[in-house]
Amino acid sequence: MLLRRPQPQGHRASRALGDDAVSRGIRIAGAWSWRFVAVAAAAAIVIALVVMFRIVVIPLLVAALITTALLPVVEGLVRARWPRGLAVAVAVVGLLVAIVGLAWLAVSQIRAEYPVLQDRAVAFWDDTQAWITSLPFGIDAAEITALGENLLVTVQRDISSILSSALSVGSSVGHFLAGALLTLFALIFTLLDGRGIWRWIVGVLPRAAQRPTDEAARTGWGTLGSFVRVQVLVAFIDAVGIGLGAFILGLFFEGGMPLVIPIAILVFLGSFIPIIGAVVTGAIAVLVALVSFGVWPAVIMLGIVLLVQQLESHVLQPLVMGTAVKVHPLAVVLSVGAGSTIAGIAGAFFAVPLVAFLNTFVSSIAAGARRTSAATAIEDAR
Repeated sequence: MLLRRPQPQGHRASRALGDDAVSRGIRIAGAWSWRFVAVAAAAAIVIALVVMFRIVVIPLLVAALITTALLPVVEGLVRARWPRGLAVAVAVVGLLVAIVGLAWLAVSQIRAEYPVLQDRAVAFWDDTQAWITSLPFGIDAAEITALGENLLVTVQRDISSILSSALSVGSSVGHFLAGALLTLFALIFTLLDGRGIWRWIVGVLPRAAQRPTDEAARTGWGTLGSFVRVQVLVAFIDAVGIGLGAFILGLFFEGGMPLVIPIAILVFLGSFIPIIGAVVTGAIAVLVALVSFGVWPAVIMLGIVLLVQQLESHVLQPLVMGTAVKVHPLAVVLSVGAGSTIAGIAGAFFAVPLVAFLNTFVSSIAAGARRTSAATAIEDAR
């Protein structure tokens, strides 16, 4: 028989007195507070590590998103009795051909139509100067020229600072090339043996956590794949709508609308960044119309952009995106803002897919915990 050393009565009395001196509400608030501080500290450490190793993390995230889009193609070819290596090679080469083809098309049209756009911009600026000097405010051409030069210098400086802070993927061409190669290698290996890689990752976890983590991650992966495929569809519809509208608008003017294909490509890429991308790419289309044709055609172009974006927000997003991903619009806005603050354009790009994955992942974990608690309660009742 083990004997315990009795504690003095005064010690127990003082301890009970100390507990009774704190109200139940304060004890609950304290318990929540230190847990919240621990979770916030862990999240801050994870975010700091991600930002520190962004040259590795961002290519892996890009590869994961592309994998969700290409994996159905690879699986379809494998079901058609293609060797998996050949199916992966066809999918990856097709993706690279599409990217290089779009880039070549955009660059070639920019090089071909830039002189025309430059001449129209100069003519637009001359007309604007003449209109301003005709106003009864006593403004002469020298003041307008100085104002224009100062504005141009300010815009160039602001754009360079915004791009240098927003494009936080790397600070040199070497970093970009390294990230592109890492993305390509990660994409190939995830398409070839993604399940094996995931089984190894899950095997590192404690045995009790392996099955719930695997089930929740598979559910989140399905949601992420649905999000990416639907977002590609929505971005394609936006690009076709705005590009076609710009082309039709240009038919009413001599020479047509310049840079239609680059604008459509920018709209396609910008649609992957909710809210911010649509505003920026739409503003570029309106600015090109303003410089090329004048104020009223720019207003018509603005109407086209707003019409396409309203159709996306009120028709495509509720019908298509709403059935694939259950993310509240407020969560989308907050996640884009937080992501852009933490990691610039890359953070805004990955914010919504990450929130969609975590939403499904955490919900699946919570549902599994509730099922386990209910089963334990039933067993105890028996």
